[in-house]
Amino acid sequence: MHMIDRALRSIASSALLSSLALAHLATAAPARAQAQAPAQQAPLLAPETVMLTIDMGPGEPPLAVTLAELMQVFRVPGMSIAVVKDNRIAFSASFGVTEAGGTTPVTPATLFQAASISKPVAAMGALWLVERGKLSLDADVNTQLKGWKLPESPLAATRKVTLRRLMSHNAGLNVHGFAGYAQGVPVPGIEQILDGKPPANSPAVRVTVEPGTQCIYSGGGVTIEGLMIRDAAGQPFEDFMAARVLRPAGMTSSSFAQSLPPELAARAASGTGPDGAITPGKWHVYPELAPDGLWTTAEDLARLGIEVSLSREGKANHVLSQAMTREMLTPHCPDDSGKPGGIGLGFGVGYGGHPGQFRHNGANEGFQSLMFMDADKGWGIALLGNSDSFSSIYERIMKVVGDAQGWQYQARQPREGDLLLVIAARRGLDAALAHYDRTRNGKDDPSVLNLLGYRLLRQNQVADALRVFERNAALYPADANAWDSLGEAHARAGNRKAAIRNYRRSLALDANNANAKRQLEKLER
Repeated sequence: MHMIDRALRSIASSALLSSLALAHLATAAPARAQAQAPAQQAPLLAPETVMLTIDMGPGEPPLAVTLAELMQVFRVPGMSIAVVKDNRIAFSASFGVTEAGGTTPVTPATLFQAASISKPVAAMGALWLVERGKLSLDADVNTQLKGWKLPESPLAATRKVTLRRLMSHNAGLNVHGFAGYAQGVPVPGIEQILDGKPPANSPAVRVTVEPGTQCIYSGGGVTIEGLMIRDAAGQPFEDFMAARVLRPAGMTSSSFAQSLPPELAARAASGTGPDGAITPGKWHVYPELAPDGLWTTAEDLARLGIEVSLSREGKANHVLSQAMTREMLTPHCPDDSGKPGGIGLGFGVGYGGHPGQFRHNGANEGFQSLMFMDADKGWGIALLGNSDSFSSIYERIMKVVGDAQGWQYQARQPREGDLLLVIAARRGLDAALAHYDRTRNGKDDPSVLNLLGYRLLRQNQVADALRVFERNAALYPADANAWDSLGEAHARAGNRKAAIRNYRRSLALDANNANAKRQLEKLER
């Protein structure tokens, strides 16, 4: 069951990632860092930059881990970064290669799938139409959709599904996200997606909770938003977005088209799975354009952040007015922890007591991304990577760059399971397990070793994954998920009887474990 700093050091731009070869990573390829910065400044980031230092305990030297080493550990072939200061792009850099095992270097012109960062970009298109009276934020969406309609539900008898609620994930709709479609398979139209009809690979988008009562992230809802944009604009979504959002914001290397124009396709990176293998067909196609369809560069994403930041102050407004931009960056669905911030119209906004900050991340098959801006201070960062594991790196990059720049924000710490994976890659699994034993301090948290086990399993290090899952089950024998994960590892190793035994153990602890039931049905045939 899946559950799922030292000071910066400068080097010359275009430095070869000569330290980027760890013997056990067969998919590693030579990579170059291409940095752009004023000649009088040192690059903010380099392959040799120490991203974290791990205390290994008494008598052991600390483990200093560089950016190049993190890319190796998490099987990230390439990445691109753009840093904003005073609402200008102050620094951009690219690292690695466009395809696992390849030699073509990532450059600032390389395109990546932005995944869910598509959502706030789409929101800007919808708000452009709102400002011109072509859409309403607060009317029932069914009064604005011209063809397909959202089926009526007693849950929405009083509170209606509205555009405002779609954009703030407060409309009570299902379908968190989409898997996309492999190259060459039939691709559904938007109405088929919304109704869950073949060849769609996702459920129908429907009201499952009373609208306006809960923050429930819904890519399905944003798909309806995309249909509303198409209907109101009277033209294909991707054409409208190019004309009214992307080009006015200066995003000249970006597109929602899933059949990329040849000039852009030639610059596109290939996706990478957690095992370091190229995504079959290089990338998936996402007909769900509004929630997932954007192809872009880090510099273009930074330009988008600058556009929004300046428009909030009435200094750009190439897409939205100052008033509408401020509305976009106002929390409409609050943080359920009771802290300041929440979900605006597209972006997550105002977390950690910083009302000017807005952000979004994303994950498509083989790609992950992050954009973060502070409109009060005029700083920000955009990060794109061609790997399913890039999120384990990008928060560290933001921390290192942010500390160097003096940014104030709510930093996210590395997950303990990911730190253990780094230790295992650098000093061996025994060292990682010893570190876990030393730092556990009596905490009952089976998720740490579970994450490490799945990282190893997805990197095809099956024997090591089995050792980790066995240790986890021994430490937490009452945890149903620990036994479920051990069952999965044994099944992956071809140990059928052991897999059945462990799935049964999990089911005895949690009779509602649907995954264990499904796996036992397959194994006991």
